[in-house]
Amino acid sequence: MRIGLLGTGPWAERVHAPVLAEHPGIEFAGVWGRRPEASETLARAHGARPYADLDQLLADVDAVSIALPPTVQADLAVRAAQADCHLLLDKPVALTVPDARRVAEAVERHGLASVVFFTVRFGGEQMPWIEKQAATGGWFTGRSDWLGSVFAAGSTSPYAASPWRADKGALWDVGPHALSLLLPVLGDAVQVTAVRGPRDTVHLVLRHAGGASSTLALSLTAPAEAGGTCMELRGSAGVVQLPERGEGPVRALHRAVDALLRSADTGQAHPCDAAFGLRVVEILAGAERSLADGGPVEV
Repeated sequence: MRIGLLGTGPWAERVHAPVLAEHPGIEFAGVWGRRPEASETLARAHGARPYADLDQLLADVDAVSIALPPTVQADLAVRAAQADCHLLLDKPVALTVPDARRVAEAVERHGLASVVFFTVRFGGEQMPWIEKQAATGGWFTGRSDWLGSVFAAGSTSPYAASPWRADKGALWDVGPHALSLLLPVLGDAVQVTAVRGPRDTVHLVLRHAGGASSTLALSLTAPAEAGGTCMELRGSAGVVQLPERGEGPVRALHRAVDALLRSADTGQAHPCDAAFGLRVVEILAGAERSLADGGPVEV
């Protein structure tokens, strides 16, 4: 599979480009970005071709890996799908339900493979743990806390310069991660209630289709000393906790690329496809409505 990279920012430079250059079974064919000079630098560093013309890149590859803000991802994903390119997407797929739906519909209409890269969902220990808990069932309630410090005092995060994160906050940045872990175990959400906490912190309560409930605590402004992630489930099987992350996003992205290759080869949709990405956006949009109007929102 010939794959191109859309994006040249820190996430593309630190994670996507190295993985695409190293991954067996694919050819890292080229890089396109909104800054041509950055495309040139990133492509040359990994033996790929820089493209100034996006349509030419799409014509030359079988798939694209998108490492761009969600404010622009949807339009480019639809454009790539119309060029019959399989899609490796970043989360969230988009910042509005109509935009996310356009991506999912384009993937379905053109019969393409798609994978949304939720980093922990593709973790080496986390993937089998999620599958095991989903098979176990009988869960009464769950919680998932994602407390980051991207915008905390003294932060040196390279993502602190991200305008969309500053605008949309933790709900849209780390909220997708938490949902990507809870939904496959507890089932789809049917109702969400959201309340604000300190700074950008948001607390969600979900009611799931099977009757279970869950809570989420999401922040990008937690003090560094209070940061971290966790997930806990309680049910007839007892109390279990998600294994701690022991690796960075590079290994996880390799697994996401493997998932895209399998889906393209077999024609079978991956559980983290564009349709699942749309569902995550629908729930997040419901949480926004709950914050604005107060009270629970059906999703």
